[in-house]
Amino acid sequence: MSLRPELERLLAKFGQDTQRIEDSVLIGCSKQHEAWFALDLGLNSSSSLNASLQKAEMEIELKGSFTDLRKALFQLNTKDASLLTTAQALLRWHDAHQFCSRSGQPTKKNVAGSKRVCPSSKIIYYPQAPTRISIPSSQMAPVVITLVSDGTRCLLARQSSFPKGMYSALAGFCDIGESLEEAVRREVAEEVGLELERLKYSASQHWSFPNSSLMIACHASVKPGQTEIQVNLKELEAAGWFSHDEVATALRRNNPYTQQQNGTFWLPPKLAIAHQLIKEWVEKPSCSTLPA
Repeated sequence: MSLRPELERLLAKFGQDTQRIEDSVLIGCSKQHEAWFALDLGLNSSSSLNASLQKAEMEIELKGSFTDLRKALFQLNTKDASLLTTAQALLRWHDAHQFCSRSGQPTKKNVAGSKRVCPSSKIIYYPQAPTRISIPSSQMAPVVITLVSDGTRCLLARQSSFPKGMYSALAGFCDIGESLEEAVRREVAEEVGLELERLKYSASQHWSFPNSSLMIACHASVKPGQTEIQVNLKELEAAGWFSHDEVATALRRNNPYTQQQNGTFWLPPKLAIAHQLIKEWVEKPSCSTLPA
């Protein structure tokens, strides 16, 4: 069953061009081989003077409510959360590649949204694929995220941009010319003033906040007795050591956005690789003391 007629009706009702459907991008397929597409309705666009009004009217029409994507990650299953983050990253990429960097002419999207083509220069642009003329800011940036442990505790920190009460592992972008190991050691030294003894790779993940990044997760350890931290307040709002029991309790908290209590802290959603790192440490604290 095609949902296109219904979508065209909704777009027309809210004063939007039904041709916008052509801007949708393919993000996946169901087990029944139904294609799933995503479309940016522009409800958060600063250029839309009546965006707030449209948003409220659309919530009434659809009998639901819009929410921040970060909050939604705590309520969605892994499959749906992955589809949403893919949609956000792909739609953002298309928005940033409306024009060819060589000819300055408009580019055109193919039906699936897997590429854009400049009719003038014939250059083909692919999402996140490095090419000789790609715009650097549109590619996935490598980011190292590291959970540091002293053997019995792990180090968690928060930035001022984090939701209230949320703590996570240390993270930062890789600099040009750095290896992953060098980036991990530099970031930890810059943010909390610690020198790492050992580190071990865990896993990687695409992450769409604030822009598309390739998150490379590691466990790391410091020598017992060399655990005094010096928080870089230009980078972090706070950081500290947390016991195994404290972290295990935080992992068990559900939907912290609606269950915040004074004095408690909470962790990134299950979909985030930071959650996986922390869960690995709780289940096997020795994982961060293994040699690289």
